[in-house]
Amino acid sequence: MTGYGAAFDWVARHVGAGRLPTAVLGIATAEGVVALDAFGATSGRPARVDDPYWLFSITKVLTGLTAARAVERGLLTTETPLTDALPAFGTGRDPDDVVRLRHLVSHTSGIREPTLDPAEGLRAALLAPGRDFAAGSASRYSTVAFDGIVELVRHGAGWEWDADIAAWSASIGAGGFTLDPDADPHTVVDAERLGLDMRGFASHRNPGAGMIGTASDLLALGSALLRIGGGETGSIVHPATLAMMRRPLTGDIPRLDPYPAGAGQDWGFTFNLRRRAPGLIDRDVYGHAGWAGTEFWVHPSAGVAWVLLTNQAERPGVDADQLDNAVVSSV
Repeated sequence: MTGYGAAFDWVARHVGAGRLPTAVLGIATAEGVVALDAFGATSGRPARVDDPYWLFSITKVLTGLTAARAVERGLLTTETPLTDALPAFGTGRDPDDVVRLRHLVSHTSGIREPTLDPAEGLRAALLAPGRDFAAGSASRYSTVAFDGIVELVRHGAGWEWDADIAAWSASIGAGGFTLDPDADPHTVVDAERLGLDMRGFASHRNPGAGMIGTASDLLALGSALLRIGGGETGSIVHPATLAMMRRPLTGDIPRLDPYPAGAGQDWGFTFNLRRRAPGLIDRDVYGHAGWAGTEFWVHPSAGVAWVLLTNQAERPGVDADQLDNAVVSSV
């Protein structure tokens, strides 16, 4: 762990204090993994560096890369309307309120957001009448929009989103991503108390939140993205496509809860771009976090990517910006 002691001390301190039940922290450069360790236990199950965890919204990055692969092959554009794939979408919207791929990937579609385990199912929630706001007029975080993204991919490219993720992730040595809870991820310790039935949640195979994976899987992805950002071709997406994914799509439109303007987020093509985050040392960063405390961030200028896998949704006293700063300042 030479050089990254402050980051690993941060994790050990929070696990030791009971603020996190378990944690796996990994750090990588374009050359590969440089540090990886595990801490804590879930109901007597010690955390190990190769353990699977529920990734929750880090799934959005994986789905985004699959959609971007369809765009760079000329099978979609960011202007493709959702109604091309789902003509029944849009009941109750004005005719000129067109939801396009760029709205779905940037949380600007205005689609009403259901719970993580909607009784009616993801597709019914996506097609429900009405809206929160006109497409492109504001930004409010949306997971159900990703069901629209994968339907556009299926319609335009003929791909099943999870099969494409399996194909490109295997090519970079990240073969562990799965939607199958039989992979035995660590239990999210407060999910039941917070009203999330994990068995029901898993049944949705949610393209915005449903993937399971390991730290090594995400570190392999982080290394690949750093190499692509450095100009490597022939891996997942073209460098120009990655640059497109990192372009802000939200501008100065209003940011609605749970990501108000003060949090410093911009949204790119499914990437969270923390270009204005007040607490960060290095704001040249993109990636995503997940509901149960998972974190995946890539710092191109610093040449480092890091992953935190953990399993508790409510984490008072835990500020992942502190960890980000500890990683970056150790490079």
